[in-house]
Amino acid sequence: MQKGFARPGYFFIDTKGVIREKFFEAKYRERLTGNSIISKLFPELSEQVTQTVEAPHLQLALAQSDTTGNPGTRVTLAVAVRLPADVHVYAPGAQGYKPIRLVLDPMPEIQLPPAIYPESKTLFLPVINERVPVFEGTFRIRQDVKVSTSAEFWGSLGKEGKLFTITGKLDYQACDTTKCYMPTSVPVKWQLQVSPLDRTRAPVEIRHK
Repeated sequence: MQKGFARPGYFFIDTKGVIREKFFEAKYRERLTGNSIISKLFPELSEQVTQTVEAPHLQLALAQSDTTGNPGTRVTLAVAVRLPADVHVYAPGAQGYKPIRLVLDPMPEIQLPPAIYPESKTLFLPVINERVPVFEGTFRIRQDVKVSTSAEFWGSLGKEGKLFTITGKLDYQACDTTKCYMPTSVPVKWQLQVSPLDRTRAPVEIRHK
Protein backbone atom coordinates (compact mmCIF):
# COMPACT_ATOMS: atom_id res chain seq x y z
CA MET A 1 0.00 0.00 0.00
CA GLN A 2 2.89 2.37 0.74
CA LYS A 3 5.09 1.29 -2.17
CA GLY A 4 6.59 4.34 -3.85
CA PHE A 5 5.62 6.74 -1.03
CA ALA A 6 8.19 9.30 0.04
CA ARG A 7 9.52 8.57 3.54
CA PRO A 8 9.27 11.69 5.70
CA GLY A 9 12.30 12.53 7.81
CA TYR A 10 14.88 15.14 8.78
CA PHE A 11 18.65 15.53 8.43
CA PHE A 12 20.72 17.94 10.54
CA ILE A 13 23.64 19.14 8.39
CA ASP A 14 26.43 21.34 9.75
CA THR A 15 28.09 24.26 7.96
CA LYS A 16 30.64 21.88 6.37
CA GLY A 17 27.92 19.77 4.81
CA VAL A 18 28.37 16.87 7.24
CA ILE A 19 25.23 15.05 8.40
CA ARG A 20 25.30 15.18 12.19
CA GLU A 21 21.88 13.72 13.02
CA LYS A 22 19.02 12.05 11.18
CA PHE A 23 15.45 11.57 12.34
CA PHE A 24 13.15 9.03 10.70
CA GLU A 25 10.20 7.09 12.06
CA ALA A 26 9.64 3.37 11.57
CA LYS A 27 5.98 3.85 10.68
CA TYR A 28 4.80 6.01 7.81
CA ARG A 29 1.93 7.61 9.76
CA GLU A 30 4.16 8.79 12.62
CA ARG A 31 5.67 12.24 12.07
CA LEU A 32 8.13 14.33 14.04
CA THR A 33 7.39 18.03 13.76
CA GLY A 34 10.05 20.54 12.77
CA ASN A 35 9.78 22.12 16.20
CA SER A 36 10.25 18.78 17.96
CA ILE A 37 13.49 18.23 16.02
CA ILE A 38 14.78 21.69 16.91
CA SER A 39 13.81 21.15 20.54
CA LYS A 40 15.99 18.03 20.64
CA LEU A 41 18.97 19.82 19.08
CA PHE A 42 18.52 23.38 20.43
CA PRO A 43 15.79 23.33 23.13
CA GLU A 44 16.28 26.97 24.06
CA LEU A 45 15.28 28.04 20.52
CA SER A 46 11.96 26.34 19.98
CA GLU A 47 10.30 25.16 23.17
CA GLN A 48 7.43 27.34 24.31
CA VAL A 49 7.19 27.78 28.08
CA THR A 50 3.56 27.22 29.04
CA GLN A 51 3.79 27.38 32.83
CA THR A 52 6.20 28.08 35.68
CA VAL A 53 5.79 26.29 38.99
CA GLU A 54 7.26 27.29 42.35
CA ALA A 55 7.93 24.03 44.18
CA PRO A 56 9.69 23.33 47.48
CA HIS A 57 13.45 23.90 47.07
CA LEU A 58 13.33 24.33 43.28
CA GLN A 59 11.61 26.07 40.37
CA LEU A 60 10.03 24.37 37.34
CA ALA A 61 9.33 25.68 33.85
CA LEU A 62 7.04 23.50 31.73
CA ALA A 63 7.56 23.74 27.97
CA GLN A 64 6.54 21.96 24.78
CA SER A 65 7.77 21.96 21.21
CA ASP A 66 4.24 22.25 19.75
CA THR A 67 0.81 23.17 21.08
CA THR A 68 -1.02 21.60 18.10
CA GLY A 69 -0.76 18.27 16.32
CA ASN A 70 -2.50 15.61 14.23
CA PRO A 71 -2.86 11.85 14.50
CA GLY A 72 0.66 10.42 14.34
CA THR A 73 2.37 13.66 15.44
CA ARG A 74 5.28 13.35 17.86
CA VAL A 75 5.66 16.30 20.24
CA THR A 76 8.35 16.93 22.85
CA LEU A 77 7.35 18.05 26.35
CA ALA A 78 9.97 19.32 28.79
CA VAL A 79 10.44 20.11 32.47
CA ALA A 80 13.24 22.60 33.09
CA VAL A 81 14.40 22.38 36.72
CA ARG A 82 16.30 25.18 38.45
CA LEU A 83 17.93 24.41 41.83
CA PRO A 84 19.52 26.84 44.31
CA ALA A 85 23.32 26.83 44.43
CA ASP A 86 23.65 24.50 47.44
CA VAL A 87 20.80 22.08 46.60
CA HIS A 88 20.85 18.83 44.64
CA VAL A 89 18.38 16.09 43.73
CA TYR A 90 19.22 12.46 43.15
CA ALA A 91 19.38 11.17 39.58
CA PRO A 92 17.81 7.94 38.29
CA GLY A 93 19.96 5.01 39.31
CA ALA A 94 20.76 6.31 42.79
CA GLN A 95 20.57 3.42 45.26
CA GLY A 96 19.00 3.96 48.67
CA TYR A 97 17.66 7.42 47.78
CA LYS A 98 14.53 8.76 46.11
CA PRO A 99 15.59 9.88 42.61
CA ILE A 100 13.77 12.52 40.63
CA ARG A 101 11.14 11.00 38.34
CA LEU A 102 8.70 12.42 35.79
CA VAL A 103 5.53 10.32 35.65
CA LEU A 104 2.71 11.13 33.22
CA ASP A 105 -0.79 9.74 33.58
CA PRO A 106 -1.66 7.16 30.89
CA MET A 107 -4.04 8.25 28.12
CA PRO A 108 -5.49 6.02 25.40
CA GLU A 109 -5.06 8.83 22.84
CA ILE A 110 -1.37 9.45 23.64
CA GLN A 111 1.59 7.07 23.70
CA LEU A 112 4.27 7.82 26.27
CA PRO A 113 7.76 6.34 25.88
CA PRO A 114 10.11 6.65 28.91
CA ALA A 115 11.23 10.15 29.87
CA ILE A 116 14.75 11.22 28.88
CA TYR A 117 17.04 12.53 31.63
CA PRO A 118 20.31 14.43 31.15
CA GLU A 119 23.69 13.07 32.16
CA SER A 120 24.14 13.23 35.92
CA LYS A 121 27.22 14.14 37.93
CA THR A 122 28.70 12.12 40.79
CA LEU A 123 28.57 13.67 44.25
CA PHE A 124 30.87 12.42 47.02
CA LEU A 125 29.31 12.31 50.50
CA PRO A 126 32.31 12.27 52.88
CA VAL A 127 30.27 11.71 56.04
CA ILE A 128 29.14 8.28 54.83
CA ASN A 129 31.96 7.76 52.30
CA GLU A 130 29.54 7.30 49.43
CA ARG A 131 29.29 8.46 45.82
CA VAL A 132 25.84 9.06 44.31
CA PRO A 133 24.53 10.38 40.95
CA VAL A 134 22.83 13.77 41.29
CA PHE A 135 21.59 16.77 39.36
CA GLU A 136 22.59 20.30 40.32
CA GLY A 137 21.97 23.79 38.95
CA THR A 138 19.66 23.85 35.92
CA PHE A 139 18.75 20.76 33.93
CA ARG A 140 15.99 19.55 31.62
CA ILE A 141 13.87 16.38 31.53
CA ARG A 142 12.34 15.57 28.12
CA GLN A 143 9.23 13.55 27.41
CA ASP A 144 8.22 12.61 23.87
CA VAL A 145 4.53 11.98 23.26
CA LYS A 146 2.95 10.43 20.18
CA VAL A 147 -0.65 11.05 19.18
CA SER A 148 -2.62 7.90 18.31
CA THR A 149 -3.02 6.90 14.66
CA SER A 150 -5.93 4.49 15.16
CA ALA A 151 -8.93 4.86 12.88
CA GLU A 152 -11.22 4.99 15.91
CA PHE A 153 -9.30 7.96 17.25
CA TRP A 154 -9.39 9.76 13.88
CA GLY A 155 -13.14 9.39 13.80
CA SER A 156 -13.56 10.80 17.30
CA LEU A 157 -11.92 14.14 16.43
CA GLY A 158 -14.77 15.47 14.30
CA LYS A 159 -14.13 18.52 12.12
CA GLU A 160 -12.81 20.85 14.82
CA GLY A 161 -10.48 18.47 16.66
CA LYS A 162 -10.10 18.17 20.43
CA LEU A 163 -8.04 19.74 23.18
CA PHE A 164 -6.23 17.18 25.34
CA THR A 165 -4.71 17.86 28.76
CA ILE A 166 -1.65 15.75 29.55
CA THR A 167 -1.18 15.46 33.31
CA GLY A 168 1.36 13.91 35.61
CA LYS A 169 3.72 14.59 38.48
CA LEU A 170 7.37 15.20 39.24
CA ASP A 171 8.63 13.22 42.23
CA TYR A 172 11.90 14.25 43.89
CA GLN A 173 13.80 14.64 47.14
CA ALA A 174 15.93 17.75 47.52
CA CYS A 175 19.01 17.87 49.74
CA ASP A 176 21.46 20.61 50.66
CA THR A 177 24.90 20.45 52.27
CA THR A 178 23.52 19.64 55.74
CA LYS A 179 20.20 17.77 55.36
CA CYS A 180 17.71 16.06 53.08
CA TYR A 181 14.12 17.28 52.93
CA MET A 182 10.97 15.20 52.80
CA PRO A 183 10.16 13.64 49.41
CA THR A 184 7.87 15.88 47.36
CA SER A 185 5.48 15.39 44.44
CA VAL A 186 4.53 18.35 42.20
CA PRO A 187 1.67 18.16 39.67
CA VAL A 188 2.50 19.07 36.04
CA LYS A 189 0.34 19.45 32.94
CA TRP A 190 0.41 20.45 29.27
CA GLN A 191 -2.32 20.98 26.69
CA LEU A 192 -2.28 19.77 23.09
CA GLN A 193 -4.85 20.65 20.43
CA VAL A 194 -5.22 17.69 18.05
CA SER A 195 -6.81 18.38 14.66
CA PRO A 196 -8.06 15.80 12.14
CA LEU A 197 -5.87 14.96 9.15
CA ASP A 198 -6.48 16.89 5.94
CA ARG A 199 -7.56 14.03 3.68
CA THR A 200 -8.67 16.15 0.74
CA ARG A 201 -7.38 14.58 -2.46
CA ALA A 202 -5.08 16.53 -4.75
CA PRO A 203 -6.71 18.10 -7.81
CA VAL A 204 -7.07 15.70 -10.74
CA GLU A 205 -4.68 17.67 -12.95
CA ILE A 206 -1.70 17.16 -10.60
CA ARG A 207 -2.29 13.53 -9.65
CA HIS A 208 0.11 10.84 -10.90
CA LYS A 209 -1.40 8.92 -13.79
